[in-house]
Amino acid sequence: MSRKTLNLTTDLHDYMLANSLREHSVAKELREYTETLSGANMQISPEQGQFMGLLIKLLGVTRAIEVGTFTGYSALCVALAMPDTGYIVTCDCDDKNPQHAKAFWQKAGVMDKIDLKIAPAIESLNTLLDENQQDSYDFAFIDADKRNYDNYYELLLTLIRPGGLILIDNVLWGGKVLQNHEQDKQTQMIQFVNHKIQQDERVDLSMLPIGDGLTLARKR
Repeated sequence: MSRKTLNLTTDLHDYMLANSLREHSVAKELREYTETLSGANMQISPEQGQFMGLLIKLLGVTRAIEVGTFTGYSALCVALAMPDTGYIVTCDCDDKNPQHAKAFWQKAGVMDKIDLKIAPAIESLNTLLDENQQDSYDFAFIDADKRNYDNYYELLLTLIRPGGLILIDNVLWGGKVLQNHEQDKQTQMIQFVNHKIQQDERVDLSMLPIGDGLTLARKR
C-alpha cells in the first residue's frame, strides 16, 4: 500500500508493458518507425495510447479532435478504438511529419476515419466553429506547441459536448513545472493552464502521472 504514485524504474516499466500492453501490429510498427526519426520524444508512450483507446470505448466516442498530429500514432490509437462510423479531425501546421502517418493509417484500415488538416490549429478549430460544430465532439487531445495550450483549451471546450472529455498532454513537462523563476514561455504556459484548469468550474478533472503528465478535463 502507498499514498504516493509508484516511481517506475525501467525494469518495472518494461514489466508493466509486458503484462498489460495490447498494441495493434500497425501501431507498434508506426511507433518503432517514429523512434528512428528526429524529435521521436514527442510521440506519446504506448501505454498512453492504449489508455486513450480505452477512454474512447468507455465514452462511446464517435467524433474526436486532436491538436498535434506528429507521425500519427495517437490518431491511429483513437481511430482504431472508435467504431466504423467514428471520425477524428487531427490538426498540424507541419505537413512533413504527418506524411509518415498516411501509409500506416491506410495499412491499419482507418484512413477513412481520419481528417488531417494542415494549417495552424487555431485556424482549423475556428473554421469548425464557423461551421457551427460547437458542442458536437465527444473527445479532444491537445499535444502541440505549448505556448498556445490555453487557446486550444478554450476552443476545444466550445467544440466538445457537455460530458465530453479533453486530454492535455505534457502537463508535468519533465518536472520543469516546479521552476518558479527564469522559466521559458512554454513552461510558463503549462503552469498557467494547469492552475487555470484546477480552478475551472466548467470542468471536472484529474491529472495523471502517465507519460509526461496527462490531464483529463470533462466538460460539465
